[in-house]
Amino acid sequence: MRLRVPDDGETVVHDVIRGDTTFQHVHLDDPVIARADGSVLYNFAVAVDDLDAGITDVVRGEDHLSNSPKQLLVFEALGVEPPRYAHLPLLHGPDGKKLSKRHGAASVQELRDAGYLPAAVRNYLALLGWGTQDDTTILSTEELIERFDLSGVGRSSAIFDEQKLRWLNGRFMRELDLDAYTEAVARYLGREPDERLRAACAIAQEKAQTLAEVWPLIGFLFDQPETDEKAWRKVMKDGALPLLTEALEALRGTQSFEPQELETALGRILAEHDVKPGQLYQPIRVAITGTSVSPGIFESLAVLGKDRSVERIERAVQRLSTEGADTNRS
Repeated sequence: MRLRVPDDGETVVHDVIRGDTTFQHVHLDDPVIARADGSVLYNFAVAVDDLDAGITDVVRGEDHLSNSPKQLLVFEALGVEPPRYAHLPLLHGPDGKKLSKRHGAASVQELRDAGYLPAAVRNYLALLGWGTQDDTTILSTEELIERFDLSGVGRSSAIFDEQKLRWLNGRFMRELDLDAYTEAVARYLGREPDERLRAACAIAQEKAQTLAEVWPLIGFLFDQPETDEKAWRKVMKDGALPLLTEALEALRGTQSFEPQELETALGRILAEHDVKPGQLYQPIRVAITGTSVSPGIFESLAVLGKDRSVERIERAVQRLSTEGADTNRS
């Protein structure tokens, strides 16, 4: 069964974004609306469904523009007013080609699994092809609802760049209060948002840009870390052993083990030996976290606690001593 298209005349799609697009009837075939078995086809079914659901605005990709005149003809045949149409430009990757899996995450679920916050994703997607008059970048969902207008969407294809989304997500994460941040991390990790996790989140919040990046930064606070051998070889060079040994003695002698006291105690070693901070702090970082990337060294030591910090540095000193002895024998 087909819907007969008038022999002459035209159908005009009034589009909020693209303006009017005219389709001459002479170029339109009579669209099939039902198969021989009675099952209906897309353009008829979607028009009837929109009418039944009381849809006022149809917002979809521009690749559906060619379907619009067929659906408008269905509405005309039914004698009803059609909804308002807005055809969005398609998303492209940074290379200018149509967005696909090769550009990264291909679905909202994958973005969620990768540790992106829903509010940040909504913010970023809203800004693809649309912007505020004052060029505001960070917008809450409530602000988007209030300020978004389809008439402000451009016609050019928008570029989906996951690096920009990652930057925006980092901004959202840093602006959460600590309780909300801890809750978000706990849900993502499947852990309880207890005080231990809260203390860990407090020192990682400024560094992580996605929820997936939090655990690699704080995992050493919960489990015995595995040593990144590449980081060990890079950091534990000549001169690391005596500095690390002095740091161990300084940490054993601290009382409160708070960041300020730790900075003062370790700072004396820097001043006495006139060495750069990295020459002392990086060996300590690798000793306690197993890697060369972590939250602030003083905060990391404080949250890890005196006993565990001293124990891990003792093991690092012992390993360095053993490696030095083996080198001398060889």
